[in-house]
Amino acid sequence: MKPHHEGQMIIEHPNRAKASSKTSRLIMVLLLLGSAGLIGLIIIGGWSVLMGMKIIAIGWVLLYLLFAFYVARWNRGVLPVVAALSIIMLIFAVIAVPTWVDRDSASYASSALSAGLLATLTAILVALQAVMCVFAMHAFNQQWNVEVEHYPAEEPDYVPLGV
Repeated sequence: MKPHHEGQMIIEHPNRAKASSKTSRLIMVLLLLGSAGLIGLIIIGGWSVLMGMKIIAIGWVLLYLLFAFYVARWNRGVLPVVAALSIIMLIFAVIAVPTWVDRDSASYASSALSAGLLATLTAILVALQAVMCVFAMHAFNQQWNVEVEHYPAEEPDYVPLGV
């Protein structure tokens, strides 16, 4: 049998009020948006010479944008998926860097951006994906989903979080 409570119940998320959680959320959103932008730049810059993975890369950009939206709304459930996808993208990018470096000669077809620049951007993407994986797991461990129920009518001295 449920206990009887007076007044309207208020649900709070105490871990979301912490400065560390707010900072982690902001960093994750920026990392996701930065990664999506960088992948998009690499796709556009190398479009004429990319082979096969164009649709998958565009899908990756769209997923990162969607996940940035969810993280901004405090959805912690996507963070392990972000970590996994960032590891996979890191692997793809590590393999792609020497390929772009090899293309940086006169005998290959040119792209909108030089192959050397695309190699540099891809190397930056490697580092960004590693950082994103670490931050995603850090943010996941902050337990943004924890809920606490309060009944203000029963707690006259209660001060809501964030006040």
